[in-house]
Amino acid sequence: MTDAYKSLESRFRRINTLSGIGEMLHWDMASMMPNGGANARSEQLATLDVMANELVNAPDIGDLIKAAEGESLDDWQAANLAEMKRNWVHGTAVPSDLVEKMSLAATSCEVAWRGARADNDFAGLLPKLQTVLDLSIETGKAKADALGSSVYDALLDQYDPMMRSERVDSLFAELEAFLPSFTRDVIERQKAEKAPVAPNGPFPISVQNKVGLDLMKAVGFDFNHGRLDISHHPFCGGIPDDVRITTRYDEADFTSAIMGVLHETGHAMYERGLPTDWRNQPVGKARGMTMHESQSLLVEMQASRSEEFLTYAGPVFKAAFGGDDSAWNAQNLHRLYTRVEPGLIRVDADEVTYPAHVILRYRLERALIEGDMKLADLPGAWNEMMGKLLGITPPDDANGCLQDIHWPSGSWGYFPTYTMGAMAAAQIFAAAKKAQPEIPGALAQGDFAPLMTWLGKNIHAKASSKSTDEILIEATGKPLGVAAFKAHVQDRYGR
Repeated sequence: MTDAYKSLESRFRRINTLSGIGEMLHWDMASMMPNGGANARSEQLATLDVMANELVNAPDIGDLIKAAEGESLDDWQAANLAEMKRNWVHGTAVPSDLVEKMSLAATSCEVAWRGARADNDFAGLLPKLQTVLDLSIETGKAKADALGSSVYDALLDQYDPMMRSERVDSLFAELEAFLPSFTRDVIERQKAEKAPVAPNGPFPISVQNKVGLDLMKAVGFDFNHGRLDISHHPFCGGIPDDVRITTRYDEADFTSAIMGVLHETGHAMYERGLPTDWRNQPVGKARGMTMHESQSLLVEMQASRSEEFLTYAGPVFKAAFGGDDSAWNAQNLHRLYTRVEPGLIRVDADEVTYPAHVILRYRLERALIEGDMKLADLPGAWNEMMGKLLGITPPDDANGCLQDIHWPSGSWGYFPTYTMGAMAAAQIFAAAKKAQPEIPGALAQGDFAPLMTWLGKNIHAKASSKSTDEILIEATGKPLGVAAFKAHVQDRYGR
């Protein structure tokens, strides 16, 4: 290992450690921290962000990168150096005072959002959210100059490296040309059929929690390296050696919590599968949020809503919740979990209408970032676009523009990765089943091992050593596209 590269590895190991500390503090803030700790936590997180920014902005980093590029490196070291350079370009574009302002504002707004959503108070959140938006735009402008991109694309690049809105527009346009008429046809066909039997509640939270833990074990989650808790918005956080999952419960409907747990477990399995030898380096990180969301949606939507897996899950649910046997058979559960109906809440949406929720958010956040819309007009614009895309109008902002944590927490540019992740999930699951035909039968036994073994080798272990498209081409034979997702929904819902 050569001198310049070795020095860079040491620097970025520290940056990674600071990031990991921030992840754990953020998990605590979302799940355990009393409201009175918000101001102190804001200062803590901002301090960590500034320290990491100062490390990447050290005067000699650029010279070290240039020197390391002339050294003899193996493939993983070269890929790591490329990721270091990418992080350096992003980091040096933003001055430390802006990093601090952004961190403080986002933490304060995220905490305020919890109360604002509960109280349906967009007007009360607006000043803090405006500050976050303004600082996000300022950050995007600084990064756009460094990346040679638009402001929105600079923000998108944080979550999906090298992705640009032009490609997002193309992918989403292909979806929009297909989904509206397909959705109408599926809804009409399902209306003509006998409705599935809905299990009768209530479903005690303690029982839901136990079922969720059992299903996490079935997927392969290692509780020596993680845990499940409750938060206002489900998420997966922490670090690969200590993964923190959260969900939220509704005693009237266990589906949201259970599918939320399975979704976040998909994220967690990706984190746990990242190569141990590179976890403290940029190349050992997950390859962006499109790939991350592909892993969560693969587990939740592709595998866990399959009739094979529900053959296993039905008796588990029956034993836990009791009730009519007819509600728990695999065929009924499959019909219940593949019911297509436009709804207000993104995280509870079926996979056919889900892309419309993402397209709505993508268009609105671009309009706000690019100055084509005022933040004060967001509730009305949200309701109008939801009417156009989904044919429904939220009764209030709590079920409309206040439902997601992303914008209050400063995650502008994140939303497109959800639907691109769904596309990637369909590609990956189809390829996995083709390579390992035993996967569906194993899922019917509650055994995710064949699927996770294949994912571990072909997706997780690659980390950020290659681009999203390169990983997909190696695993599936094609770059990211819409075809596999279309084929999947046509097979599952077009029958």
